[in-house]
Amino acid sequence: MVSAGITNQKTVKVTGENTAKALGSGELPVYATPAMIQLIEQTALESVRSELHEEESTVGTYLDIKHTSASPVGIDVTCKTELIEVDRSRLRFKVEVTDTKGEVGTGFHERFIVKNEKFMGKAKSKLS
Repeated sequence: MVSAGITNQKTVKVTGENTAKALGSGELPVYATPAMIQLIEQTALESVRSELHEEESTVGTYLDIKHTSASPVGIDVTCKTELIEVDRSRLRFKVEVTDTKGEVGTGFHERFIVKNEKFMGKAKSKLS
């Protein structure tokens, strides 16, 4: 059962591939906001995966994130998530992203627990 208090942490290195310049979200070779969002979602997803039934997953539905500092190529970036609220299927996470020099981003992220088959059926129905 998913309950508040679950935490997780994941660290990545800033490389040429996850910069704003490479991802098209900016022109400079610094850690890209889309890469930070991906790290946040992955860290939150992994934190609760073992608590779900085999036929369930979570999907990201909401982000309220500030990207507060640039991180250059070569530095490590760490995301920490804490599940702070569970409301039926809605999971709300507090998020902190740092590099070795301090804060990079903060905010909140929400995910919903879904039944995989039902969710994919609804998504695929858009093709009809």
